[in-house]
Order: sequence, then C-alpha cells, then structure tokens
Amino acid sequence: MSPPDSENPALGSSASAFKLHVGLFGGTFNPIHYGHLTVARQTQKALGLDRILFIPTGDPPHKPEKDLASAKDRYEMVRLAITSESGFAISDVETKREGKSYSIDTVRQLRQENGADVHLSFLIGLDAFLDVPTWREPDAILKLCSFVVLNRPGTSFQALTRLTSLRSLPLQSLADLDAGRISKLEIPLGSQRLICLRLPPSEISASDIRQKIRQGLSVANLLPPSVESYIIQHHLY
Repeated sequence: MSPPDSENPALGSSASAFKLHVGLFGGTFNPIHYGHLTVARQTQKALGLDRILFIPTGDPPHKPEKDLASAKDRYEMVRLAITSESGFAISDVETKREGKSYSIDTVRQLRQENGADVHLSFLIGLDAFLDVPTWREPDAILKLCSFVVLNRPGTSFQALTRLTSLRSLPLQSLADLDAGRISKLEIPLGSQRLICLRLPPSEISASDIRQKIRQGLSVANLLPPSVESYIIQHHLY
C-alpha cells in the first residue's frame, strides 16, 4: 500500500478518500517489451500507484492489421511479461469485448468492478491525449478517472493549451516540463486530476521488434525471455 497522503503528495488531496490508486495502462502490446515495462515501473514509482493494470486491446472488428497478433496472443504475452511483478496486473476487459471497443466503456466497466474506494488514473501518451476531444463521450471520461499524460517524442506539453476543455493552464510550468526543468505537474480537472509526467524516452519500438523477428535477428535485449519464447513457439510476426 502507498503511504498516507501527507507522505505521498503525488496523490493529491483528491485521492485521500481512496484505499487504492490504480493506473490503467492500455495498448496493443504488439508485442509487450521492456519499454512498456519501464514506463509502467517509472509511473508507478513517480505517482505512488498501488497497481498498474495492463489492458491489451481486443481484435479489430474489421480486417486486422497485417502484423497485429491476435488478442489472445497479445494478452498471453502481457501475462507472461508481468508474472514476476507484484505491483502489476492484467485485465481482459477489452480482449473479451466483441465489436469496437471505446475507452469510455472500459473505464465505466472498471469503475463498476472496482467500486468507489479505488481511484483510477488513465495512462496515456501526450499525442493521444490531444485527440481526446474526438473520443466517444470525452466529457464523461474526464469525470470518471484522472489522466496521467506521458511525454512523447515530437510533441510539446504546451500543446495542451489547444484543448478548450482545459482552462487556466499554468503556461510557465508546461514550458518547464518541456525543457526538463520539472518532471511532474498536477492540474485540477473537476473532481479528477490531470497529471503531466515527463519520463526518460524509450528507444525500444514494437514495430522495430517485429521487423527484427521477420529478419531473424535477435530481440533478447528488447523484451522478456518468456515473451520471446512465446513468439517463437507460436510463430508470431
């Protein structure tokens, strides 16, 4: 468990009534690699999260991408990758859902399953968060959970000023984030929080891993051995 809020300012006063603080980490994880795991560990430590919940996406409702492994395979690879991590867990909320999956449906289901004692924070890259206004029911999802926005190459935290749903943003603090003078910024978002988090960039890419596998090159230093064994055994990519 995390220490009380007085000892853990990262949670903020809005989390004081919650027993658990869970980070929701969604993605295709095609495949999951050390970059994903490092981001999860760094975010968990920076924010004092009790748990990181990995949420692999389901199968596309129409024709899948050429090199997208099945939801079953991607779920299993994540499960193998986090087996030894006590603070990590996995959810099949999206891999079991039929048809197109929307983030609002996922958050609502997890909110219902976890109850009011659990504070949910949605981990998301800055580039993807800038597209939140195009999501289904964007205003609703911003009220159901906090958002942890992670830096992405080529995207500036100051771009958040383009979002009309965010008001009175601390411009100097956003500039400080972009310049690396600070690593974290918390912004009230109604009853929730918007937490901007700057982490060291990862050089590992899932697309590069898939390319190396197709070329018969080693990926031993890019993902857990259990995941590599699964890929070989099931002839993925």
